[in-house]
Amino acid sequence: MRTFDDMLNKQLKDINFKKEYENIQPEIDVIRAIVDTGTSQDLTQKEQE
Repeated sequence: MRTFDDMLNKQLKDINFKKEYENIQPEIDVIRAIVDTGTSQDLTQKEQE
């Protein structure tokens, strides 16, 4: 069975994909921080609004 990481690593071999993936990392980091904060406080999406 393939995992997300397996698929991502395969796609990161494509230079254009890797460039775009790296460009969106700051946005992904913000989203991940928001999700992690809500999860750590047992908040629903509705409660985080």
